[in-house]
Amino acid sequence: MRIVVDDLSGPQIAEFLAEHIRQMRSITPLESKHALDLDDLRKPDVTFWSVLDDGAVVGCGALKRLDPSHAELKSMRTAPARKRSGIASRLLDHIITEARRMDFTRLSLETGSDDFFLPARNLYKKFGFTYCAPFADYRPDPHSVYMTKHLTPDA
Repeated sequence: MRIVVDDLSGPQIAEFLAEHIRQMRSITPLESKHALDLDDLRKPDVTFWSVLDDGAVVGCGALKRLDPSHAELKSMRTAPARKRSGIASRLLDHIITEARRMDFTRLSLETGSDDFFLPARNLYKKFGFTYCAPFADYRPDPHSVYMTKHLTPDA
């Protein structure tokens, strides 16, 4: 398994992300969906990683720069058939390491409040994220929760 920066030009990652959007739309009301589409993920303020296993996309995640010291975790997804196999933990550890390398001192995220998202919230808590108020352009939303982690260079 390897984690690579992805330019989002391949059909496999496009379908993987389309499935992510379909799944989010089936769980979360449209007005509460904050997943980025391919065009938004290709913007210069976003770094996107794919997790590949024997050439197949099995996970993905991104960092979106909010300001010089603060980034947002976006598009975290593991292939449904590969959940609970360590992919998300490995990817999140990689993204946190990269966020530090990019000199971010804070990493935040928005995720769903529904029970479907409980494993994700537990993963983020395991990695030191704590609940916080809405950040950036987010507003209070009963379908969303917000989490943040302060990054130190050596922790």
